[in-house]
Amino acid sequence: MLAWTSLLSPERRKPKGTSVGSLDISVGRKEIERDYDRILFAAPTRRLADKTQVFPMEAHDSVRTRLTHSHEVSNLARGIGVRLAFEHGREIFGDDHEALEIKRTVPALLAAIGLAHDLGNPPFGHQGEESIQQWFFKQAKTIAAARHVAGSGDSNEREAFDPYKYVEEDFLRFDGNAQTLRLLTRLQVLNDDYGLNLTVATLAALIKYPVVYGDERSGYKKAGVFGSEREIANDIWRRAGLIAGVRHPLTVVMEACDDIAYSVIDAEDTIKKGYASFHDLMDYISAKSRDDASAEIVKAAKAKNEEFRRERLSSRELNDISMQMFRAFAISKLVNAATKTFVENKNCLLSGDALPDFELIKVSDCGGFCKAMKDFDKQYGFRHRDVLELELRGHNYIHSMMDMMWSAVQEGNDSSSPFDRFVYGSISENYRRVFERTDRSDYAKRQLLCDALSGMTETFLIKKHKQLRALLEAI
Repeated sequence: MLAWTSLLSPERRKPKGTSVGSLDISVGRKEIERDYDRILFAAPTRRLADKTQVFPMEAHDSVRTRLTHSHEVSNLARGIGVRLAFEHGREIFGDDHEALEIKRTVPALLAAIGLAHDLGNPPFGHQGEESIQQWFFKQAKTIAAARHVAGSGDSNEREAFDPYKYVEEDFLRFDGNAQTLRLLTRLQVLNDDYGLNLTVATLAALIKYPVVYGDERSGYKKAGVFGSEREIANDIWRRAGLIAGVRHPLTVVMEACDDIAYSVIDAEDTIKKGYASFHDLMDYISAKSRDDASAEIVKAAKAKNEEFRRERLSSRELNDISMQMFRAFAISKLVNAATKTFVENKNCLLSGDALPDFELIKVSDCGGFCKAMKDFDKQYGFRHRDVLELELRGHNYIHSMMDMMWSAVQEGNDSSSPFDRFVYGSISENYRRVFERTDRSDYAKRQLLCDALSGMTETFLIKKHKQLRALLEAI
């Protein structure tokens, strides 16, 4: 049985007494509350303002960015945390709920992990992750071909190409969740190797997939910890009373809030962009999901739409205000469902026996509604030509940038090429310092490449790519 005293541990990984010139600025705040503040003021959080959620950002200022999405997830998670702590305190957290000060710590922890959950995502959304994976697959094929030309490997090996023989899984299946943990625990360097030095509770709850790359996945669809952070993850799990393969119970709340935000709010953005109408969405939900929750949401939203129709609004205004009311109805219903389902499954979650595919929304009475929303988003939003064009542009920028940067990280400052030295020197000093403390193996070089690229905003990537291409062509 997991213990909340460990799961909500306010300890930090950095040993006490090792900070030089402590400012003693924690007065009035709990340690877990300070985590939210550290994340909020960190540079990677600000960079999310220039990273795509789904849609091209320049055409419509009110469409969400990755930062807007993160704030919305954080807000929803904090709200559920308040309800769990105030309405179900003893029921969920036991007789120690007052000593654990859950009314302050639980909402703060959930707000923190909601804000941080996408920090490791590269430019251009999830397509950016896929582009990175595809670039490393190409690299694996290049390495394999070079070795075969040199005479290594027999014909059977050539026919059954296995990229994992040449490039590590960490990169062939690169994922922003694992990059988030790396960013917060290692790359945000001040004067030590502890990153932002968040509490054990926050870090443990942040790990969505508690599996290290290369290990047995235990039923999880992804790994969530790079091999380079294995010791860090093990330390976090040990202190939190967890083991690999077992999620922190509050992680499922953050996951549910992410589902709520992108299913409902991406639909709102789809309609804001003019890709579909309010009635398209109502008809789609009614056809795809016939459960009571869907019917109640559609009925309430349509009633408001009829009310607004009498106000002589333009079609765009009517769509917008109708979608605002739909969003409010849908999110309220989904938040209630997630809260109720967490309470109902508290024993399973606290025992550590919850299956890896357990999701609060999926098993709630709103599961059909949420699936219909995701399908709508995919059909009307994600497959629109504007989004596909954005993905293609992003893919091309990422591959071209990785080509130039990979050459530069081979020799770093010792390269004989002025271009490569310039590119290497333009990588964040933090990232280079972390790299230069490693064995500088191919694994470490690939990781530096991912660190540098994931840390870029879309505007910076495009601008930097243009600069480097011009310099390269001038040589």
